Amino acid sequence: MSNPLKKLAGQTVIYGLGSILPRIINYLFSLALTFIFIVPSDLASNTLFYSFISFANIVFTYGMETAFFNFVNKSDEKDKVYSTALISLFSSTILISILLCLFSQNLAELAGYPLNGNYVIWCVLIVATDTMMALPLARMRSNSKAKQFAFLRVFNVVVYLVVSIFFMVFCKNAYDNNENNFLASCYNPVVGVGYAFLAQLVANLFSMLLMTKEFTGFSYVFDKELWKQMMRYAWPLLFLGLAGMINETFDRLILAYLLPQDIAKTEVGIYGACYKIAILMTIFITAFRYAAEPFFFNQAGEKNSKKVNAIVMKYFVIFCSFLFLVTMMNIDIVKLAIYKEYRSGLGVAPILLLANLFLGVYFNLSIWYKLTGQTRYGAIVTIIGAIITLVINFGFIGKYGYMACAWATFAAYGSMMIISYYLGQKHYPIKYNLRSMLFFFFAALSFYFISLTYNSLSSIVIKLILNNLLVLLFAWLFYKLEFSNLKNIKNQLQ
Repeated sequence: MSNPLKKLAGQTVIYGLGSILPRIINYLFSLALTFIFIVPSDLASNTLFYSFISFANIVFTYGMETAFFNFVNKSDEKDKVYSTALISLFSSTILISILLCLFSQNLAELAGYPLNGNYVIWCVLIVATDTMMALPLARMRSNSKAKQFAFLRVFNVVVYLVVSIFFMVFCKNAYDNNENNFLASCYNPVVGVGYAFLAQLVANLFSMLLMTKEFTGFSYVFDKELWKQMMRYAWPLLFLGLAGMINETFDRLILAYLLPQDIAKTEVGIYGACYKIAILMTIFITAFRYAAEPFFFNQAGEKNSKKVNAIVMKYFVIFCSFLFLVTMMNIDIVKLAIYKEYRSGLGVAPILLLANLFLGVYFNLSIWYKLTGQTRYGAIVTIIGAIITLVINFGFIGKYGYMACAWATFAAYGSMMIISYYLGQKHYPIKYNLRSMLFFFFAALSFYFISLTYNSLSSIVIKLILNNLLVLLFAWLFYKLEFSNLKNIKNQLQ
């Protein structure tokens, strides 16, 4: 009997190279930008426009990627499913992109950047190319082509990095030093951090060239009835995705518009930079999601699928608790990744790390409504989370600034996790090992609070030693209580 969890772990590692490595590079470079653009308000446009991109990606794909996973695993005519979904996305993408580009200047003025209509055009084209690549990448995941997927993602971020460094390091330095050469002539201070958008667009275009085979080798057939079925499955996911983006990124948009103009961009820049301190948790969850979604769909028909889900959940929670502890125990080192002018926002780090842990648990729990086709429940739960996000942000940003954003994210994801658990137990009951998960979660939380009792120590070295002894204690607890179970997973599934 093969071990499905071993396969999931292997796929997660490979997808990690395709999603973790690029995101690590991307995150590290975005943190490096705090040293290039040392005034926090200068990075506000980067934070705001990437928030817009996140929303636009949901609208452009309208749940078709998940619908593809669902239908391609149930159909013998896989090329027809792929072709129908591809034609649908291509048609809508072209139409929406043209409309947005026509009103790019108006949208730039609405965003508060009237001199940067090119930002809007670049961002629209980024979303358009992302959308056109979404299904080919999903097809690779469905066909377990993890290595090919990983290569494309790494290639994309390398091109992005090369172009970004060219403009924002070499050309900017030449311009700032008043050099009279080609490099200086390539930099426009009005564009500034917006060169990141141009770099991403160039990277996407090169990636699409490498994916040419994914758009050929099959007949383009549009099955209207199949498309209707896919749309019925997908439309709740659109609202789910939009509500999810409200939870994930809308706080930065609200922050920019609710705070006084003289501090808004600075606060957005600080919050956007410190949000990235949750990098380890976010990256692991992203890699896990890439591997887990097709994995859970493929496992759905197996007799031990619920046992597999329960075991996956347990070790997911334990590992995320460990990541929380590692990050917070070494925050004095982690904070060096951002420029000192941005570090006033580090108070959001533990809150956002826990919020992302809740989000990861919610993702694991939410697989039941995708497997059963009851996607409306996912939309309802996520909309509840969005309402919580909006209420807390609109109610408290004026008084507490970005701290309100962090607590809103924590409350929204925590509520979604709890609601999804109770709905799942009613419609698709799985016997989770709550005792083990809660023990390690609260162990990590307790160790973090213990570390706060000696946080005032003047010696950072002593603090780090004490903190990492707590990390080792957590690892020892895992070894004593769970390591033998981990080695016997195959027997647990029999």
